[in-house]
Amino acid sequence: MDMQAALKPRKGRGAVSNDTGRFESEKRVGFDDGWPRPEDDDDDEDAAPRVATTLTVDATRSIIARNDSPDIMFDRSINPYRGCEHGCIYCYARPSHAYLGLSPGLDFETRIFYKPQAAALLVSELRKKGYSCRPMALGSNTDPYQPAERKLGLTRAVLETLRDFHHPVTIVTKSALVERDIDILSDMARQRLAVVTMSVTTLDRDLARRMEPRASTPERRLGAIAALSQAGVPTGVLAAPMIPALNDPEMEAILEQAHAAGATSAGYTLLRLPLELKELFREWLEEHAPRKATHVLSLVAQCHGGRIYDSAWSKRMTGGGPYAEMLAARFDRACRRLGFTARSTQALDTSRFRPPPQAGDQLALF
Repeated sequence: MDMQAALKPRKGRGAVSNDTGRFESEKRVGFDDGWPRPEDDDDDEDAAPRVATTLTVDATRSIIARNDSPDIMFDRSINPYRGCEHGCIYCYARPSHAYLGLSPGLDFETRIFYKPQAAALLVSELRKKGYSCRPMALGSNTDPYQPAERKLGLTRAVLETLRDFHHPVTIVTKSALVERDIDILSDMARQRLAVVTMSVTTLDRDLARRMEPRASTPERRLGAIAALSQAGVPTGVLAAPMIPALNDPEMEAILEQAHAAGATSAGYTLLRLPLELKELFREWLEEHAPRKATHVLSLVAQCHGGRIYDSAWSKRMTGGGPYAEMLAARFDRACRRLGFTARSTQALDTSRFRPPPQAGDQLALF
């Protein structure tokens, strides 16, 4: 592999590099072996080779992930996919690919693992004696509506199961593909069982193409908010992540346009750069915004006590210090002006939860 090509952006991909994961005992080193590659673009000798997406079965034996983090509004979630082809360079889930022996860089967005038994596993877990119902989160780690979902339909199957069990669900996505499931979501929403939040990072189509290359365009996301809202599905906007000196000047405009589309709740987070993400994001800045790179990273560090990232629960989502406080004040002021409510799961109804009857069930006497 040509080392120079390895450090050039690929068309339709977010990460610039594909460094070895942090748990591996060996490290990749690129070199030019002199042999031509069939994937090279003959029309552009300087272009980096394209990287195809591969789909691999994830033979997991459980589907509900639990957490007890005090700064997260849910305690259980489902992720039908590991890795995400949207390729968002800022994605805090990237380092999780290292647990698979893969790179949080290009591997994360090109080597996707899917869980074909997700719905069947969910049925089994929801039928367990003693299961206590609380809102289920879809999209907590990787996007449930990433491109593979068009063909595989795993998220739709999970939603069908949750609907059948009258189990409340929250969805966070940056894909207009969520419109496909309006039939299920609107039915659940009438029973106070569904809330959707659309992540809108920027309104600048060019910045979005470079920062989140395979996610829906900003216009399509706003259109999805409108479609969901018109169908009676409570819909919110998540202006996230806000990146100092890059997209944070757009915060008010994002909230205004989402409100005009029908969003009724709003939230935001500050950029988080855990583990390998620090270097991946620095590489991306140097490639796509070289004049801003030093300034952006300096402001990020100011929000975390001089470090690029602080994992403390009270600070990791919003940071601290003057710049972070100014961002929070701007968000609060805009929400008050627009009449947004805070993102919450309290409006969802957990009392409706009922496992549907199945063959062999004993008939109730009353």
